[in-house]
Amino acid sequence: MEELVTQLVGYLRGMWRFRWWGLALSWLVGIVGCVMVYLMPDKYESSARIFVDTQSVLRPLMSGLAVQPNIDQQVAILSRTLISRPNVEKLITMADLDLGVRSPKEREALIDSLSGSLQIRPADRGSNNLFLLAYSDTQPARAQRVVQSLVSLFVESGLGSKRQDSDAARRFIEEQIKSYEQKLMEAENRLKEFRLKNMALMGSSTGDFVGQIGKMQEQLEQARLELREAENSRDAMKQQLLGEPSSQEFAPPAAVMATPEIDARIDALKRNLDDMMQRYTDQHPDVIGARRVIEQLEKQKGEQIAQMQQAATNSPMGVMGVNPAFQQLKLALAEADARVASMRARVGEFEKRIQQLGASAKMVPELEAEMAQLNRDYAVNKSNYDQLVARRESASIGVEMSDQAGIAEFRLIDPPTLPNKPSAPNRLLLLPLVGLAALAAGAALTFLISQLRPAFSDGRALREATGLPVLGTVSMLSTPERIRTRRRGLLAFSGGLASFVGAIAVATAALMVIQR
Repeated sequence: MEELVTQLVGYLRGMWRFRWWGLALSWLVGIVGCVMVYLMPDKYESSARIFVDTQSVLRPLMSGLAVQPNIDQQVAILSRTLISRPNVEKLITMADLDLGVRSPKEREALIDSLSGSLQIRPADRGSNNLFLLAYSDTQPARAQRVVQSLVSLFVESGLGSKRQDSDAARRFIEEQIKSYEQKLMEAENRLKEFRLKNMALMGSSTGDFVGQIGKMQEQLEQARLELREAENSRDAMKQQLLGEPSSQEFAPPAAVMATPEIDARIDALKRNLDDMMQRYTDQHPDVIGARRVIEQLEKQKGEQIAQMQQAATNSPMGVMGVNPAFQQLKLALAEADARVASMRARVGEFEKRIQQLGASAKMVPELEAEMAQLNRDYAVNKSNYDQLVARRESASIGVEMSDQAGIAEFRLIDPPTLPNKPSAPNRLLLLPLVGLAALAAGAALTFLISQLRPAFSDGRALREATGLPVLGTVSMLSTPERIRTRRRGLLAFSGGLASFVGAIAVATAALMVIQR
């Protein structure tokens, strides 16, 4: 601590040697500074206060029915983004600030200057709805004109941005509604086509097909059993027919050309076919079999008549007629063949139906999954479409409410005034600051010169600087004349310093009197 005090005293002694240099610089800086402060142009500030009322009676009443944007947030964002280049350019045109602009460079300088001078801030710290708009200029009328234009721009931007946001939201919703309407129509068409294509399988489950297959299997087993019985009966008739002669000779009466057995059988089968047509369709196995038997009997009848006519032509005395026993066996065999054919057709039809039912049963889960996917797509598109339509109506109600009742209302509390007194510069504060700056400049100059032209004030400083031993010191003898000279110099320096401080104080006092 002692070393620090010693070092500080050494610095002060060195600065004291060049005190007149410092005092001269202080006077010079003080005079120049005071002149500059007095020559600074006066600036006049015009301001206005705007209250943004975001509370409306309709807002709680329309809650949940209409889209209600966050007006407080929008106003806060507007206050921060209002001083943008497009708005500043519009403000310059509105306030006629570009009348004296002659080049793009001057216009850019005007835009930069205006952007830095405009102020938009909350009037109170705790209020977000009361805003202060201010601007300073060398001309009071121009400052008032700029603030008035800024107020108009603030209100127009608030209302215009709200309308632009509403229109943009409405256009977006309309585009989305059209898109989802197209998607909904496509989903409906896909669902309709799927239902028409799979109408026969719709509404049936795998269990229904399993039950039908079970019943069809029982009918198939019964048909196979009847087929085996018919085949056994037919084979027995064939063996019996092999041992019976097919014809015998007898007198050809006129009635021998007739085939009463075949005619009777054909009549019986036709009556039976009529009965079956009332109960079954044309594709029923019994119907198909009966028709085939009738066709075979008709063909057999024609062949027998042709044989009897040929025999009568060859033998005028007698004809070879068909053996009645052989004829009956042949008829029975034809009926057995017809029954076998009918039963085979019936078995084949049952097998085909069982195959179709099995394939349909396998398709049912796939169809159900595809149907569920189509219904899900349709439900999603329908839900989105309904939500968009509801939001469109809500947005429309919100716009109507905003237009009619006004969600946010801009109230001009304090209009822009024409300032009578300058708001800047604050010369009463600047003049004392100039004095302090001048004194600081003088002190800095004396310290710098003392470091450039150092001197040793005692033997200890000399020993520390050179590293050599100091054998002794010689003190200067102060004579009365030297003491008087030193006192006069001290008084002169004190007077010069006091005069500088007094001059600053007098200049400040005079300025106070002038401003009153």
